Amino acid sequence: MAKILIVEDDPDIATVLEQWLSFERHNIEIVDNGKTALEYLRGLTYDLVILDRGLPEVGGLEICQKYRSWGGSAPILMLTARAEIADKAAGLDAGADDYLTKPFHPQELSARVRALLRRPAVSTGNVRKVGNIVLDPATYRVARSGKEIELLPLEFALLEFFMRYPNQVFSAEALLDRVWPPGSESSPDAVRTVIKTLRKKIDGEGEPSMIKNVHGVGYRLEVLDE
Repeated sequence: MAKILIVEDDPDIATVLEQWLSFERHNIEIVDNGKTALEYLRGLTYDLVILDRGLPEVGGLEICQKYRSWGGSAPILMLTARAEIADKAAGLDAGADDYLTKPFHPQELSARVRALLRRPAVSTGNVRKVGNIVLDPATYRVARSGKEIELLPLEFALLEFFMRYPNQVFSAEALLDRVWPPGSESSPDAVRTVIKTLRKKIDGEGEPSMIKNVHGVGYRLEVLDE
C-alpha cells in the first residue's frame, strides 16, 4: 500500500483514478488545483504523485520544478492530453519520472504506478533518526549511539525504508516489491534473512529488537513516543 497524491482538475478522471487505485489498496488523496497541490507537497510525504500537466493557478510543470527544487523525491507520473515528443520531454526535464497520455487504460496506469513504486527511493540528503539510530542517506552512514555501523546495501535500503515509515506494518511481499531491486526473484525467506542480520547490527545487546514481527502480517519498525 502506498500513499498517493492525485492532482487532477477533471472530476471524472480524478474519480476513476481514486476508485481504481483504492481498489488496489493504496491510500489516496486528491486535490484539483496547483496551488493546493504545492501546499500538500510542502507539508506532507507521499510515495507517489500523479500530476496533471494542465491545472488551474499553477501548472504541472511548475509544480514539478518547485517540488524537485525543495528536495522532493517521490516519483511523479505526469498526465496530459499532449502526445507530442517535445511536450513529453518538457515534462521529464521538469522532474517527472514517467509520462502518460490521456486517454489511458487503468491497467496501464496501474502497471506504471507499480513500476515507479518499485524504484529505490531517491536520497534527498535528509538525516533520519529513530531512537538512538541515525541514518544519513547522503553519506551512506548509519550510527547507533554515535558508533558507526557497517551495513550491506540491502540492509541499508531496508533500514532506510523502515525509518521512512515508522510503526507501519509491511508484509514480506510488500518489502520485496518496495525495497528489493526490480525483477528480483528473491522470496520472503530472503526478507527474513536480511531482517535477521539487520537486527544483529542495530539492536543493543539484551534489548528488544526495534524491528518487530507482527504475527501473520509482516514487520514494522517500532518507534515509541518520547
